[in-house]
Amino acid sequence: MSRPDGRRPDELRAVAFTPGFVGSATGSVLIEQGGTRVICTASSVESVPRWMAGEGRGWVTAEYGMLPASTGERKQRDVSKGRPDGRTVEIQRLIGRAIRGVIDFQALGERTIWIDCDVLEADAGTRCASITGGYVALALAIERLIAEGLLESSPLTQSVAAISCGIVDGEPRLDLDYLEDSAAEVDMNVVMTGDGGLVEVQATAERTPLSRAHLDDLLALAGAGIESLQGAQAEAIAAGSPARS
Repeated sequence: MSRPDGRRPDELRAVAFTPGFVGSATGSVLIEQGGTRVICTASSVESVPRWMAGEGRGWVTAEYGMLPASTGERKQRDVSKGRPDGRTVEIQRLIGRAIRGVIDFQALGERTIWIDCDVLEADAGTRCASITGGYVALALAIERLIAEGLLESSPLTQSVAAISCGIVDGEPRLDLDYLEDSAAEVDMNVVMTGDGGLVEVQATAERTPLSRAHLDDLLALAGAGIESLQGAQAEAIAAGSPARS
């Protein structure tokens, strides 16, 4: 069966990273995945939440938002509603959990790194792109802290990335775009570390229950897709890292 953009079932959308996209951030990147574009920044603050003060450990947290024009119909800003909606809260918690899973907080020291993910354009997969790009922004921030003598070594234990997949017209497919996502019988988001460990799997069967065989197919697709993303992440980090003294 043909996909809307002509890709193979196991093919990622075109992925591009632009490191250093926001010069004022400690680390930043623009991730473009098909029609989805997300600015990810990592900002280092030399303090930790009060409940962690004096313990010698750091913290990483995340926030997520979509620009009003990021979708076809204008999305109201959270600030005008008075509070973030449930979807926003769920996604930013997911981003934070995913990235905290690859950090040695003792090695980070008593500082907080804020990961901010702002969606410029949404063509499905924004939470996955935010995790993949958020890790790159964090890694670039850490490289800058090391270059400035604020960190002795990297507290990152490994990489993390995420990808969507699903069942569309009975066929397992990788990296769904909006047209596929809206028509999928099953959609799934997979977060995986560099050594292949699963951080989170979110799967929803819209009309037809997900069989074990299809679950295995989707996990295999996601694993291969994330392996490709990891290579692109490493290239972006190498390209955007400052020279160490």
